[in-house]
Amino acid sequence: MTLELYKLPGCPYCAKVETKLDELGLDYVEHEVPSSHSERGEVEEVSGQTGVPVLVDTDHGIEGMPESDDIVEYLEETYGA
Repeated sequence: MTLELYKLPGCPYCAKVETKLDELGLDYVEHEVPSSHSERGEVEEVSGQTGVPVLVDTDHGIEGMPESDDIVEYLEETYGA
């Protein structure tokens, strides 16, 4: 399983996703993105936009899911009890 999270330190939406990942006991790779949106080419490549958080889940064909609420819901549905 390869989960990747694109995040920004201090971002409350990113923290919400990290909390859910930890609650579910999931291992993931963190990618810290630059604070400047114009320098977030890597995020834009995977998700089509420059906002974070963005989740990548290669096992389930998720190539770049934005929006913390959507990510949390996805994680619960996919990996929850």
